Amino acid sequence: MAHLFRDLSLGHSKRETTPPAPPLTAMPTTNEAAADLASPLGELASQLSLSELRLTAYEIFVAACRTSSGKPLTFIPNSDSPGHHHSPSSPGLQRSLTSTAASKVKKAFGLKSPSGSASKKSPGSGSGSGTGKPRRPLTVGELMRSQMGVSEAMDSRVRRALLRIAAAQVGRRIESVVVPLELLQQLKLSDFIDQQEYDAWQKRTLKVLEAGLLLHPRLPLDKSYSAAQRLRQVIQGALDRPIETGKNNESMQVLRSAVMALASRSDGSLHESCHWSDGFPLNLRLYEMLLEACFDANDETAIIEEVDELMEHIKKTWGILGMNQMFHNICFTWVLFHRFVATGQVEMDLLYMADSQLAEVAKDAKTTKDPEYSKILSSTLSSILGWAEKRLLAYHDTFDGGNIDTMQAIVSLGVAAAKILVEDISNEYRRRRKGEVDVARNRIDTYIRSSLRTAFAQLMEKADSSRRASKNQPNPLPVLAILAKDVGDLAINEKEVFSPILKQWHPFAAGVAVATLHACYGNELKQSISGIMELTPDAVLVLRAADKLEKDLVQIAVEDSVDSDDGGKAIIREMPPYEAEAAIANLVKGWIKTRLDRLKEWVDRNLQQEVWNPLGNQEGYAPSAVEVLRILDETLDAYFQLPILMHPALLPDLMVGLDRCLQYYITKAKSGCGSRNTFIPTLPALTRCTMGSKFQGFGKKKEKSPNSQKRNPQIATMNGDNALGISQLCVRINTLQRIWSELDVMEKRIITRLRNSESAHAEDFSNGLVKKFELSPAACVEGIQQLAEAVAYRIVFRDLSHVLWDGLYVGEPSSSRIDLFLQELERNLLIISDTLHERVRTRIITDIMKASFDGFLLVLLAGGPSRAFSRQDSQIIEDDFKSLKDLFWANGDGLPSELIDKFSTAVRGVLPLFRTDTESLIERFRRVTLETYGSSARSRLPLPPTSGRWNPTEPNTLLRVLCYRNDEAASKFLKKTYNLPKKL
Repeated sequence: MAHLFRDLSLGHSKRETTPPAPPLTAMPTTNEAAADLASPLGELASQLSLSELRLTAYEIFVAACRTSSGKPLTFIPNSDSPGHHHSPSSPGLQRSLTSTAASKVKKAFGLKSPSGSASKKSPGSGSGSGTGKPRRPLTVGELMRSQMGVSEAMDSRVRRALLRIAAAQVGRRIESVVVPLELLQQLKLSDFIDQQEYDAWQKRTLKVLEAGLLLHPRLPLDKSYSAAQRLRQVIQGALDRPIETGKNNESMQVLRSAVMALASRSDGSLHESCHWSDGFPLNLRLYEMLLEACFDANDETAIIEEVDELMEHIKKTWGILGMNQMFHNICFTWVLFHRFVATGQVEMDLLYMADSQLAEVAKDAKTTKDPEYSKILSSTLSSILGWAEKRLLAYHDTFDGGNIDTMQAIVSLGVAAAKILVEDISNEYRRRRKGEVDVARNRIDTYIRSSLRTAFAQLMEKADSSRRASKNQPNPLPVLAILAKDVGDLAINEKEVFSPILKQWHPFAAGVAVATLHACYGNELKQSISGIMELTPDAVLVLRAADKLEKDLVQIAVEDSVDSDDGGKAIIREMPPYEAEAAIANLVKGWIKTRLDRLKEWVDRNLQQEVWNPLGNQEGYAPSAVEVLRILDETLDAYFQLPILMHPALLPDLMVGLDRCLQYYITKAKSGCGSRNTFIPTLPALTRCTMGSKFQGFGKKKEKSPNSQKRNPQIATMNGDNALGISQLCVRINTLQRIWSELDVMEKRIITRLRNSESAHAEDFSNGLVKKFELSPAACVEGIQQLAEAVAYRIVFRDLSHVLWDGLYVGEPSSSRIDLFLQELERNLLIISDTLHERVRTRIITDIMKASFDGFLLVLLAGGPSRAFSRQDSQIIEDDFKSLKDLFWANGDGLPSELIDKFSTAVRGVLPLFRTDTESLIERFRRVTLETYGSSARSRLPLPPTSGRWNPTEPNTLLRVLCYRNDEAASKFLKKTYNLPKKL
């Protein structure tokens, strides 16, 4: 900052002596650089140019700086020509600039003098550099002339005229003198180079009088006031033809009369003053010209080292211009700020000084109620604030990491201006309690939200352009996915670059920033989601990007609010969740439902077309099952290819759906095929044997038709169903077996896919239920069991009923043995072996064996009146049963003997009863019945019900052996005890 004050040491000063001043028109101007920054001090109604204002200000400065004692000003020609002598008069203007003490102004702004300046001499205090000539000290008057760009000739005229005025008006205060009027009186054509220069000067002086007395008077002016009319007429005439300014000239007398009448109007003050340059805004604009002189004429961004002494003299103009410390503070603030703007905003010290000066303005604003001051204050602060907010409301367009210090200074200045405007000028603020309004925080909040909304809109345009540019490329990203990444980058940049600065005035600057971005992106996302009806790659990309962005923004907000009283809840409330995960989940669930509905339709359609042909493929299972499994696998593969991060979470939904579809297929595959009870015939009523010859017994074979017709009516309905032949049933069993085995493979494949999924976690593998089919395996087991029993009992009780139920042991047991049944059964077993899958072959043959054993027992115990057995037939029966077992044992190549023994237990328990004598059977039957029914059975033996569980200790089993015993004792017992008929 010290370079603002140039080192004026000997040999380095640009003002060792008074340099030739540039013409007024060449004075550096900054207005072009700040053309969009209108002066808040007010626009003049007169046609005075800047150079004319500057000269008038200089005249006032020189007039005001004469000694207060009334000692006349002495003209000091500014020349270094040899032999010229300087008058020691007017010490105010002639004071030598030799002080190197720290400037009060610099102290006030925290500035330091250039390094080493205290040990260097002031300009002109020693020998010159290289010439050996002594140089006189540079005076304040000479410095001011140089700074304001006033020529030596004009300076000389003004000083001469002021000396004459002082001589003529000894003892009068300068405030009681109308300086332009007296200069008109004192300066003649002879004082100028030519008539043209004199005319121009005179017109300028008259315009100054017009501005100060008619256009911008201190006191309001009645248009009908005669003095004003006279002055206006004189000035208008003089603009056409220069007036004579002699003391006794009539025009001059009229002018003086009118001027003094207007200037002498009192404002109620005790001091005798003439009001010709203290009206607003003329006085402010003139004072602004004086303050501009504090800047180095050769470096527009630097304040001269002699600013203290120069400012001391400038303040002497307050009496003439009607200024005071408050107006000085606000004007100086504006001049510093305007200079910063006008010089390209490169010298930050100017901005720091303006900010520091604004602190003094804030104190002033709290202590005065002057309406004129309030008007100027409001205008100036509004101009400063307007300029600052033009940049801060879109600070992303103006600032970055390279110029962040500039932003900090501008924010400080803007907030200070806003606080004064709101707290000291706004009536609205006064009506409220001050604690309710945090001006700084509110302004920063507005800047953050405004700038980020603007930045977001620009990102939208950028993302849209990027999308259009990549339209012809493969798989271009959707706009909102691009935007989400850009917004995330913007949020990080905001947090790292801007928030640390703005946090000085707003404790949760980063939180407000991300909440704003969250809302902006949320609005766009909401519109996008409302149009998404199905799961597409673009939709998932957008929603995943939105979810990641939201998590990043919330994290920044939480970190920014760690020290807040509510832990950041207020900011988080501003960020209603996007619910992108829920939206993705809903879309995925919709995708799952669509896939499952299609699969269900496909199952129905293909099952209707399925013929269960064993020649459909080499493996002997249904082609429809192959397709079902293929579609299931494709569905799972498609699911894991979805670009989502919730595969484990939604997998159970898909698994349940696929499981139910598969269960539906299995249920349909086994439906209508019958079961064990479908094929077992209805047991005939109990009868007793007719005693007679073998011929009679043989004749009973002809009475089998009533028995055969009482079988389960379902059998008849299925006889003509070719689709339910044994081979077709075997294909169904193979199909269920294939599905069952494939389920395990599919589950392992699901685990592999889960491991390859980027969204899977260790806990997703700990719960195996989510990856398993629950309904289908059990349905397969149940289906295979049902179909196996259906095959077995169909073969035994339907397909072979003519050789078993209708043939075995009908009439004479010796002539209707089991051989035919065994032949037919063996042929069916060969078909079964060739058709069934090896994994279920043993299971089905075992069921056929069980059905055969059940059938054999039914023939013996419920074969109807066409069958009768003597004790001698027991050997035939035992031999036949052994042959039946041997068929399944197949000399060791068939079923294991242990398995055969296990399922033949019931038959082996019953067969000895056929060898037992009748009396023993009757006695055993009585005893078992009494044990079963107790004392109630003593008077009359009850008829035991048929349980179907044949057992030598079970009353119904013993009773049936007696019913089919070809023996008189048995017949008599049954007749006497139960009155059973001999035939149906």
